[in-house]
Amino acid sequence: MTLALPRPVARRLSLRRPRPGLAAAGLVLLLALAAVIWPALFAGDPLAADPLRVLEAPSAQHWFGTDQLGRDVFDRVVHGARHSLSIGVAATVIAVGAGILLGLIAGLAHRVADEALSRGFDALAAFPLVLLALLFIAIAGTGTTSLVVAIGIATTPHYARVVRAQTLVVRQAAYVTHAVAFGGSRVRLVLRHVLPNVLGPIPVLAMIGLGEAVLIAAGLSFLGLGPQPPSPEWGAMLSEGRGYLHIAWWASVLPGAAVTATVISLTVIGRHLQNRFEGRPA
Repeated sequence: MTLALPRPVARRLSLRRPRPGLAAAGLVLLLALAAVIWPALFAGDPLAADPLRVLEAPSAQHWFGTDQLGRDVFDRVVHGARHSLSIGVAATVIAVGAGILLGLIAGLAHRVADEALSRGFDALAAFPLVLLALLFIAIAGTGTTSLVVAIGIATTPHYARVVRAQTLVVRQAAYVTHAVAFGGSRVRLVLRHVLPNVLGPIPVLAMIGLGEAVLIAAGLSFLGLGPQPPSPEWGAMLSEGRGYLHIAWWASVLPGAAVTATVISLTVIGRHLQNRFEGRPA
């Protein structure tokens, strides 16, 4: 026998429960606003060096201290939010677009073509994402554009496999069969009946994938394969400050904290949306 709490009491208890999804959304919104508004209105020049203020500890004048060239770390972290989030968003857009297109082609193609494409997706998905991105960068060269495209290509198979699986289910639905029977064109069939019904899980996966893309971008930039110094990108800042950890921890730890907070927040939001999409308690 289970005892049910009175509705007002249960509601008050639910309101008092920690809401990690709400907190994560607030942090991501704050980062996005900081990336867009703060550099334009308040922040100084992230590239401005001051030899007289090298490796100063955090203070009222320099909230996050200064780095080895006397640059304000807070200004660089805030400007870096624009760089890192832009790279993550652009790479995710490429991956989602290519994944939807390839997944639809595989799900609607004949069996031989479907089998070839799906085996290709499986083979690529078996490799670590960083390894695939490194392979593309080794071919195309370093830089922001190569980094964005590399991450987009590396993460495409994950979206393509989901879209293909959804397409195989939707193409057997009664409304699709009826549309075929009434002589609808293939393009109209795909755009009106198939595509809208296979995109359900994609925003959820894209939110989780965005955090993954930001993390991979920071890791590759740390290795010197992304935006090059003195660009205020979080991974590049980590790499520049690692040699001064014993005397100026803030030069690396605070950009690293920005990466960690962003990735965790995006992942929490994605898992929250996934639970809602699957009908589980958020």
